[in-house]
Amino acid sequence: MNNHEIDFKLYGDDMQFVEVELDPNETVVAEAGALMMMEDGIVMETIFGDGSKSGGAGIMGKLMGAGKRIITGESLFMTTFTNQGTGKRHVSFASPYPGKIIPMDLSMLGGKIICQKDAFLAAAKGVSIGVEFQRKLGTGFFGGEGFIMQKLEGDGMAFVHAGGTLHRKNLQKGEVLRVDTGCLVAMTPDVDYNIEMVSGVKTALFGGEGLFFATLRGPGSVWIQSMPFSRLASRVFAAAPQNPAGKSQGEGSIAGGLFDLLGGK
Repeated sequence: MNNHEIDFKLYGDDMQFVEVELDPNETVVAEAGALMMMEDGIVMETIFGDGSKSGGAGIMGKLMGAGKRIITGESLFMTTFTNQGTGKRHVSFASPYPGKIIPMDLSMLGGKIICQKDAFLAAAKGVSIGVEFQRKLGTGFFGGEGFIMQKLEGDGMAFVHAGGTLHRKNLQKGEVLRVDTGCLVAMTPDVDYNIEMVSGVKTALFGGEGLFFATLRGPGSVWIQSMPFSRLASRVFAAAPQNPAGKSQGEGSIAGGLFDLLGGK
């Protein structure tokens, strides 16, 4: 294997974290802010780019790796965790919002996975986190996840997180699956991905599902999430009390409402 070979264990159900077991001198790479805890003997270091050698050696290779991350909206830097002790050590990473962590063995998935740009959590050292440009302009303009998606390449383990409940569906050749654009988490590169407009004016305007959906055509595997973060955030925002700036209702909404009813300011 070209990538570091790491062992792992998942904990939890809807608020999961992944514990990675590192042998001496093994390294795992993670997004900034993903760390939950680590044992003594593990050294943390911030690196420029994704730490892989896919961009070539030297400063130009590092700049290319970092440039890929800028295009996908991620930070220039990533964090590596290396076991510099004499025995096995453990480091854990947590999802940024409720959902599932998907362990993906890239060696069993053709060496490449395409995922939405904010889905990557961590991976074995050597996995390349790059850019996948969608070929069709309709996908870019209306795909929900943008024209650019991430691609994870290598032969090691990678961990991707999704919101809500996760479902993997294996599509046969020619089989078509239509999903909400935000619900697509990842897919194998042989899946044909396109965007279609919802038919019917009334359905598009009043159906509550948006104007476009993703059309996935097999063969290949796709991973679907039941609760995209954008949907969760919009519901929370819609339910949040809209108070004028500087106005406080205290801890209880009932008391605050009574305060307003009595003419309080």
